Amino acid sequence: MTTSMIITLAVVILMIAVIISDKLPFGAPAILAAALLVVLGQADIATAFSGFVDKNVIMIMGFMIATAVLQKTEIIYKLKQWLAKVAETGGIKGFVLLIIAIMVVGNFITGTAFYVLVITLMAQIPYSKKLPTSRIVLPAAMATGATGWLPTGVALFAGIIASLCESAGVANATVSIGKICLISGIFSVIYLVYAVIAQRFLPDRDINNSVKKQTEDEKIEGKFESTLSKTQQNIVYVLYIAMLGVMIFLQQIPGEIGYAVPLIVSGVYLATGCIDFKGFLGNMFSPVLIMMAGVIGVAAVMANCGLSAFLGQQIAGLLGAGPSLLVLVLVFAFLTSIMATFTGASFGSLFVFAPIGIALCVQYGYNPVPLAYACTMAAWINFFMPIDGMPAMTMGMGKYKLMEFWAFTIPLWIIKMVTICVLGTILL
Repeated sequence: MTTSMIITLAVVILMIAVIISDKLPFGAPAILAAALLVVLGQADIATAFSGFVDKNVIMIMGFMIATAVLQKTEIIYKLKQWLAKVAETGGIKGFVLLIIAIMVVGNFITGTAFYVLVITLMAQIPYSKKLPTSRIVLPAAMATGATGWLPTGVALFAGIIASLCESAGVANATVSIGKICLISGIFSVIYLVYAVIAQRFLPDRDINNSVKKQTEDEKIEGKFESTLSKTQQNIVYVLYIAMLGVMIFLQQIPGEIGYAVPLIVSGVYLATGCIDFKGFLGNMFSPVLIMMAGVIGVAAVMANCGLSAFLGQQIAGLLGAGPSLLVLVLVFAFLTSIMATFTGASFGSLFVFAPIGIALCVQYGYNPVPLAYACTMAAWINFFMPIDGMPAMTMGMGKYKLMEFWAFTIPLWIIKMVTICVLGTILL
């Protein structure tokens, strides 16, 4: 292990410790870690702060602004009213209905667009003692990853699995979309049960500080007064739907054009008076985005100094001769997930560990598809630390303390990882 690796690892550990301590505002630890790496001579400014020009961060900047504008429209007001009524129906019934609805929709809409929309909507539900908002946001956010029981939700992953096997020299690897859907469906049921139980241990608080006594007129008539005209609302609807379409089919759009579309949409909203410049900047540089941008730079330094690859190779060497297929799957899937969690680099983590694991499978005469599947899924099971976009946004908007966040996410992380590894080994 080189001196550069040791220094970088120490900075990463320090960053995590500061996040855990809750002593600094959300987002600050990642920025300070990036700056510290520059001061210690481990990176230049362009690398350490590369997250601020990262295409995903740019895309989410625009989406955050556009979503803030959407909150001003009548359709969102009505949706909030419906969600509030569901919450007011009480406990388990309303909660289960919300979680199932999110999982169903998640089979057709995935990725950043979906989780940002779900989290922002859940965070706006008025507080109810029967189902506190603080017990909805985190389970709802995690439900966006408990999908994939229809082919529309797993086709991309199936393609990645096949590509991993082919790139490792494994010809004619059979990847069954139906079996992947079955595994996803089984986990969705497991998650629903887990969420119903675990939400009871989440804090009971009003995350919007909006507890107030409504008048009978407000309750019955649901009056709505928008700051936007009808024309402005129509502009918001049309452009927002167009933006969602672009984000859903992002991979099919040539180059990086699609990543800039949300900011263009937000610019139109600004030009038409749907949002003022103060609101525009406030959403563009929210603490969530500051955290994401900072961590991306730290991850780049880890990769450049060879720390990520070094850790994977060292742990692979500890397996010894003749490990079982399940052991290989568990080890490399957990390595992929942990690295993706702490670096925010899902694809990077996947392509560091999966090829090593696939090569070992071939060496020991095992079918590499279960390992390729588990590593592919694990690369996006990176939610037990508030570093990547979805967990960072969830913790920030849900106003959870780190220990509260961990109490829900760490057991879920273990359950999901074991589920995909065991079922993947058995069924694939």
